[in-house]
Amino acid sequence: MRAVIKTLPLIDTVAHSSTRPPAAVIPHPSAPALAAAADRAAAASESIDRTARRQRTELAARIVAPLLGVLAFLAIWSLVSMGGSIPGPAKTWNAAVQVFSDPFYKNGPNDQGIAWKIGGSLGRVGVGFGFAALVGIPLGFLIGRFAFLRNMAEPVIGLLRPVSPLAWLPIGLLVFKGANPAAIWTIFISSIWPMISNTAVGVQRVPSDYLNVARVLNLSEWKVFTKILFPAVLPYMLTGVRLSMGVAWLVIVAAEMLTGGVGLGFWVWDEWNNLKVENILIAIIVIGIIGLALEQLLLLIAKRWQYD
Repeated sequence: MRAVIKTLPLIDTVAHSSTRPPAAVIPHPSAPALAAAADRAAAASESIDRTARRQRTELAARIVAPLLGVLAFLAIWSLVSMGGSIPGPAKTWNAAVQVFSDPFYKNGPNDQGIAWKIGGSLGRVGVGFGFAALVGIPLGFLIGRFAFLRNMAEPVIGLLRPVSPLAWLPIGLLVFKGANPAAIWTIFISSIWPMISNTAVGVQRVPSDYLNVARVLNLSEWKVFTKILFPAVLPYMLTGVRLSMGVAWLVIVAAEMLTGGVGLGFWVWDEWNNLKVENILIAIIVIGIIGLALEQLLLLIAKRWQYD
């Protein structure tokens, strides 16, 4: 009896152990799986490294390279100025501080601050360029759209486009009897050709299938212009506008040198007569900055109105 009682716990223990679920077995990863995981990790790390290198390269291209270019330009300028022929960067900077310290002063009709000079030049460019756009862009559409008009205009444009801009200035003085309208006329006649040519080329490169569909649908000429031609020609037209603006800004300086008045061109000539070379350098830098700003503005407009 005593032996039976001693064996009961052992039986109970065996019964409990037989009903317990087996422990989960975790399989060990195979060698190919480990190699594939290592390859994926290496590829991800390499992709991150490539992205970081590309970002550093873009940063260098956008910031470091232009900064080095400006520093190299200043260094060359300093070396050239050692000969005493032109003022150096430091002397020009001191003169610029004085010029821009009071940009809105007025001491008479021809002695005004640099803000008035910039405003006068921009005003003439705006008027002349605006008239050129109002005439040149529609004319470019007509020349590109109709072959008869294109054949009429090609010899005239080919004859007048290579003429130097300043050759038109005496004609403006003769016709308009004034220096300011003559300068505006010179800007107009010089900047109109890129808009005409680029717009006409854009119209000619519109796929003929588009125009054939317009004929089948019996669309009006206004619908053809607004729905087909304008979206397709817009990149060409904006390129012509940028080229025309560059021409207009180049021409205004030379025209103002000859016609006088308040403007950057006349300021350059006046400072030369006064032998203030540092002010001439300031005017050159200001003209370049304004030209660059106008170009960037037109690029932003072109991206804004770009059709995909």
